[in-house]
Amino acid sequence: MRWDHLFDDLAGQLEHELRAEEADLQQEEERLRLGRLTLRERIAAVQRSADPAARRIRYRSLAGEMHVLRPLTVGRDWMAGDLDDRSGVQAVVPFSAIDALLLDRGQVEASLAPAPESPVLAARLGIAFLLRDLCRRRTALAVETSTSVVTGTIDRVGRDHLDLAVHELGTPRRESAVDHIRVIALDQVLLLRL
Repeated sequence: MRWDHLFDDLAGQLEHELRAEEADLQQEEERLRLGRLTLRERIAAVQRSADPAARRIRYRSLAGEMHVLRPLTVGRDWMAGDLDDRSGVQAVVPFSAIDALLLDRGQVEASLAPAPESPVLAARLGIAFLLRDLCRRRTALAVETSTSVVTGTIDRVGRDHLDLAVHELGTPRRESAVDHIRVIALDQVLLLRL
């Protein structure tokens, strides 16, 4: 009889130790997962949030300006969506232009959610690919850098720069309307307003 109690007690202790070890292992795996999170993954997680109001991302650019963007697409190194300045303007923001995300508590929790197993195609596309598409479409846009805002149409996109035919935003890109060609390093682009 006493042996039965002893074995039950030992079995209970072993089960408790195994559960504690499993909990420690799960906590360590979660710490490792959080340690590997990228800014892109956190923004994509906020974009997938169930609450539409929580999908608006407030951020500070490297120029010190505050922006609010509702991301519709999250690429490898950029996000695109609607600017929340009541202008109805869409914008593209390179992640390298973000100084800080300003998240509320709910957004912080949402940003830490695990990503789905199968990422969408846009997640693999870099900003140069997106800019080449805008170039092909001859989309007039405004390019904000840390020192200026210029308007025009992208003529070509290199590996680390773009050529912008500078002209008034409301006019089509015609040789007579182009003031000059500005070559802008991609790492200087803070915001593209479409």
